[in-house]
Amino acid sequence: MKIFLKTEDEINLMRRANQLVGSTLAEVGRHIKPGVTTLQLDKVAEEFIRDHGAIPTFKNFPNPYGEPFPGSICTSVNQVVVHGIPCDSTVLKEGDIISVDCGTLLDGYNGDSCYTFCVGEVNVEIKHLLKITKESLYKGIEQANAGKHVGDIGSTIQDYCESQGYGVVRELTGHGIGREMHEDPPVPNYGSKGNGVMLKSGMCIAIEPMITMGDRKIWMLPDKWSIITRDGQPSAHFEHTIVIRDDKAEILSTFEEIENQERVKN
Repeated sequence: MKIFLKTEDEINLMRRANQLVGSTLAEVGRHIKPGVTTLQLDKVAEEFIRDHGAIPTFKNFPNPYGEPFPGSICTSVNQVVVHGIPCDSTVLKEGDIISVDCGTLLDGYNGDSCYTFCVGEVNVEIKHLLKITKESLYKGIEQANAGKHVGDIGSTIQDYCESQGYGVVRELTGHGIGREMHEDPPVPNYGSKGNGVMLKSGMCIAIEPMITMGDRKIWMLPDKWSIITRDGQPSAHFEHTIVIRDDKAEILSTFEEIENQERVKN
């Protein structure tokens, strides 16, 4: 396992890449409404990213089967946990939820973040799933300081979400990030306190709880990308890229623009 500690200059570059991801997610969020296709959202994201001098990292990224991802963002609707392919045939409906995962490569460094949006008015039970998933992300981040372990992050997320009766997906994890989108170490959303890789100042990781309304078991669709819940229940996904510090982790990505939009809507 190779873990690269970042210098402050590198962290500054990563901050820029991640701030752009946050702005891209906000721009996509402005277009999320009933009747819009996921392909339309993908085109909004790609144009926005390229207009800001960056490359959409997900575009043509290969899966384990060597097949390139066709979109610039992942658009995972309702029971799709992650890696949903944006396409013309997926039309958003009132009451849907959609997780938009986005990555950018800017000046040689990667940004990565995800936000689950409501499409129109969503029922209370699903809103609660989103609330708990998002809260679990921040609870995990609170554990991410130098001297702690990856297991401290995962166990905190797992305990909080399972206490609410939700499933915690285990086959997919967060990850280190830097010059490559996926670096060591893996960052599971489950585990035991004190176990796993020790966190050191300068490590950059993406923490991304993927939480299901029902059972945690998942399937892969024939497209060899989209991961769905086996029981068809909805799933939520929130992700921040952070840098480990001696005391409190610094969040490099941002939900600020998105949350401002949501306040205006409500």
